[in-house]
Amino acid sequence: MSSLFPTENIQFDLPDAAIVYYPDFFGKEKADTLFEKLKSEIPWQQDDITVFGKTYPQPRLTALYGNEGKPYSYSNIVMQPHPWNALLQFIKSEIEEIVEENFTTVLLNYYRDGKDSNGWHADNEKELGRNPVIASVSFGAERSFHLQHNTIKEQKLKINLEHGSLLIMKGTTQHFWKHQIPKTAKPIGPRINLTFRIIK
Repeated sequence: MSSLFPTENIQFDLPDAAIVYYPDFFGKEKADTLFEKLKSEIPWQQDDITVFGKTYPQPRLTALYGNEGKPYSYSNIVMQPHPWNALLQFIKSEIEEIVEENFTTVLLNYYRDGKDSNGWHADNEKELGRNPVIASVSFGAERSFHLQHNTIKEQKLKINLEHGSLLIMKGTTQHFWKHQIPKTAKPIGPRINLTFRIIK
């Protein structure tokens, strides 16, 4: 295992979920470099999203990369993947070594400021299969990640996703929990998040 990998992680004791957080997966210097490269090298796009019959520009920029041209669909958006580049393959291989999965796809989100957000949802699309493993790595400004159980309303969790951190969600998490990155009125810099997944 690479010496880059931290041994420190936080495992959360939650019903119907398996969530592990590595606050310092990539050290600051490496995370700074990766953040700048992702910001400048990824062909970011802004899709329209329809909510309750009204269409709006999605409140963040996105990109999709993956194997074999397999599209990924969520919220009535169908994204076609770009082929893997060296930058994303590097990040993917570092994560795969610790997660012990072979990810086929990564969805990238670019939150330009505190007004950009991601509403309540679960990563439970049918192409992800049963009990998907989602590995989420964050670069840039720290943002608050909220989780809530679907039926046990008092079961909630808030994690501040730090620059260079890795969050792993697996087991039945996506079936029983939803998550969001809410807007914030605080003046906040940009954040880039990569969620690695396996399309069946």
